[in-house]
Amino acid sequence: MSMKDAYEAKLQARLDEWNAEIDRLKAKADEAQADAQIAYNKQIDQLREQQKDAQAKLEELQRTSETAWEDLKAGMESAWDSLENAVRTATSRFG
Repeated sequence: MSMKDAYEAKLQARLDEWNAEIDRLKAKADEAQADAQIAYNKQIDQLREQQKDAQAKLEELQRTSETAWEDLKAGMESAWDSLENAVRTATSRFG
């Protein structure tokens, strides 16, 4: 497995974990009182947007060549860190 393939697999696994965590947060939001539900759903909508951005970055990485993928790595790390922090914050707030 090449370094690029290993990196893609690592990112996909992390994205899958965050997807599951967002789904758990959505289930909690669905059970919450009306006022709390509004706050939960707003946060979840923001997480879903960041999730879409991260997925798009991963797809962009998958389309790059073996030699060019390292150029995208910094942008990938930034998007991933942002999503990870947002999921962590939402989980601690609503968890």
